[in-house]
This record gives sequence, structure tokens and C-alpha cells, in this order.
Amino acid sequence: MGVNRYVSEAKNWVLASHNKGKIKEISDLLARRGIVLRSAADFSLPEPDETENSFEGNALLKARTACAATGLPTLADDSGLCVAALGGQPGIHSARWAGEPRDFDRAMKKVQDGLEATGQDDRSAAFVCVLALALPDGSHRFYEGRVEGEIVWPPRGDHGFGYDPIFRPEGESRVFAEMSSVEKAGLSHRARAMSKLMSAEFGDE
Repeated sequence: MGVNRYVSEAKNWVLASHNKGKIKEISDLLARRGIVLRSAADFSLPEPDETENSFEGNALLKARTACAATGLPTLADDSGLCVAALGGQPGIHSARWAGEPRDFDRAMKKVQDGLEATGQDDRSAAFVCVLALALPDGSHRFYEGRVEGEIVWPPRGDHGFGYDPIFRPEGESRVFAEMSSVEKAGLSHRARAMSKLMSAEFGDE
């Protein structure tokens, strides 16, 4: 692929998000490359309507919008919880699954109620993250991370954000919300997508 000059030279990137949890998670990963991550909020950029029908489409829409406004390399992610017995829902609608204002306690209960309504024992789920990197030269690329696991109930733990209290990744006894940020960083869908990005863009192992 080769290192794009905007990637190799830029020391300031933008994350097209107002989500403090995502900002911290990605900022920590980029800091080791000397990159300062600024958020859409730092530029007073509104969140564009997510009008696409895929993780890739929504991530690229957000990244391109912020990149055009700032002139800086911009990352955006679209991620969600995909529950097998619910036909992959909430999927791209994860953030607004319970309506506005966003309330993840209500959203997690909606997932649980939906699973009970199916009458199935299948509680398998996956967290999926697609990162879009939009560059000022108009190019872009995608990096996907995925973590398989299952839904547990009731919610546990007080770390993380979103659906972390009800998602137990494969091979673990704890849900994401019971893990420290360092532990989660080694397992999360976002961290896996970022690992692919760091490898492709910077040659990190």
C-alpha cells in the first residue's frame, strides 16, 4: 500500500466523534506514534446524519465530512453490537437503539427483551467496528475489527461504555465492563481495527 505522505507527516489527526470513550481509546493507541488526536467537538463540528446502510458507509461519511472541514487526516468509526438471534440487530442502529435521548440502560434491556421474545437459547453476538481513514488527498481506506462473544444478563461491571456491561467476549469469564481500559484495549473490536490500521499505515507489529 505504501505510506501516504499525509499519514507519515501529520502529527495531528481528527476523530470524527463526540464520544469520550472512543476518543480516549483511540487517542491512547495513536499517542505512541506521536500523534495528537483531536475530536470533532474540538472543532465544533456537528455529527452528520448517518444515512448509509452499512458500517463502512456511515464511517466513511463521517470521516470525509470532518476531513473536508479540517484539512487533517480523519478517522471515523461505525460500530455496533450484532446479535445473531435478533437478525444482526441492533447493528448500525446500536447507538440509537432505544431512541433519543441515547440511553444504553434502556437499549441493553431492549436487547434482553428481544432475546427472551425469540424463545431461543442462542445468545451469540459480536461487536463489529469499521474504521474509515479519510485523507486530504481524497483517498480513504477501511479497517475492520470483530469480537465474537455472547450476551449476558443482568448487566455487570462499571467500566467501559455502551453495551459493555452485557457483552462477554469468547474465552473470557468477564464482560467488557468488568475489565480495565488496558485489558479491554487488547480485546475490543475497536482495538483490533486500530491494530490493523497501525500495521498497514505505520508498519507496527
